[in-house]
Amino acid sequence: MSDNNKLMTGILILAAGVIILLGKWGVFSFLGKALWPLILLIPGILLHIWVISRRASAELLLPAGILVIYSILFFIGIIGGWTFLFYRLWPAFILGIAVGLFEYYAYSPQRQSGMLLMAIVLAAVSIFLLGWSLFAFSFVYLLAIVMIAAGIWLIVNRGNSRRIW
Repeated sequence: MSDNNKLMTGILILAAGVIILLGKWGVFSFLGKALWPLILLIPGILLHIWVISRRASAELLLPAGILVIYSILFFIGIIGGWTFLFYRLWPAFILGIAVGLFEYYAYSPQRQSGMLLMAIVLAAVSIFLLGWSLFAFSFVYLLAIVMIAAGIWLIVNRGNSRRIW
């Protein structure tokens, strides 16, 4: 065996041993649990690159936009917890469809009249529902404070004979 072959064989055996050791320590299972949304992000980015380089048609931007937004949401789910994602951020899944529709409308050679309107409506609905789900807890407190203030004002001014309403 030549010295070059011994070097390559040694490197391969060393790499295999390191991979086996890291696998036994659970490194790959951690990476699999933490980085699995890359399975969605990488194809989404590749589809964008293919369309921008004019190797594919603009129709691929619809799934590309959805894949990128959903992978970002899944990364947020991994970092912030799945309960937060599905309890508070669920309207952002609608936003993924809106982004895909808007990208398709923007890069399509023949503009379809209802595409932009549908993307804007879906984005507006998604943003409204996202704001509602994120700030609904605060809104309840604000509503309670306004109702308490109105009740106190009515109780304090009950003896006045002048009409305000």
